Amino acid sequence: MIRLRLWGAVPTERRSGYGWLLLSACLVMLSTPDGGYAGNSPSMKIVAFGTSLTARGGWQPSLETALAACLQRPVTVESVAKSGETSLWALAQIDRVIAEQPDIVLIELYANDAALQRFVSLAQSRKDIGDILDRLRQRLPHARIIVMAMNPFSGLRGLIRPFVDSYISAHEVEAQKRGLEFVDHRPNWQRLTSGDLAAAIPDGAHPLPDIASKIIVPELVKHIAAGNCKD
Repeated sequence: MIRLRLWGAVPTERRSGYGWLLLSACLVMLSTPDGGYAGNSPSMKIVAFGTSLTARGGWQPSLETALAACLQRPVTVESVAKSGETSLWALAQIDRVIAEQPDIVLIELYANDAALQRFVSLAQSRKDIGDILDRLRQRLPHARIIVMAMNPFSGLRGLIRPFVDSYISAHEVEAQKRGLEFVDHRPNWQRLTSGDLAAAIPDGAHPLPDIASKIIVPELVKHIAAGNCKD
C-alpha cells in the first residue's frame, strides 16, 4: 500500500529544509539575465587594439550587446587605443593587452603608419605588425587574433594617406603568414552611396559612432560566431 504524506504531517524541521530548497531553486531561475544566458555562462573578453578608429570608434558597446545576444554569454570589450599613434606606439602597449587576458584581440594599426607626416615606411610598418602579432601569439596562445581593415579615408585625410591600401595589404599578409584572421570592413562601407558615405564620415576619417556600429558590428559578429548565433 502506498501512503501519501500530507505537508502538515511532515516534521517542522524538514518543512523548513524543503522551504529553503524551494527558495534556492526560485532564486536560481530568477538570476538568469534578460539576455537569456545563464548566470554561470563563461564570459568572453575582447580587446580592441588600435588608433583613433578604435579610441573614437564608439562601436564597442554595440559589439558587446550584439555578440552577447548571439552567443548567449556575457561579452566585454576593452580598448587599448590612442588617437594619432602608430605601430611603434603599439609595440610598447602589448603588456596592456596581455594584462586583460582576452579571448579575442581585434587589431587596426595601419591608419597612422600610412600618413605621410608620420614617416613610417611600408617596410617598417610591416615589420612592426609582424612583431606585434608574434608577441601576442606567444603570450596569448589561446586567443583569437583578428587583424582588421576599417573605413575608407577621404578629403585631406585621404590625401595624406595615398598608399593606405598598401599598408593594409602588408598587415593582411603578415596576419595570413601566421595563420591569423583578417576582417575587411571596406566592402561594407563601399556599399553606401557617395553622399551617405560623406555623411557617415564627415571629417574624412572617423565615422559617426552609430553608423560605425551598423557597418562594423554585424560583420564582426558574423565572423566571430561563424554564423552560429544561438537564437
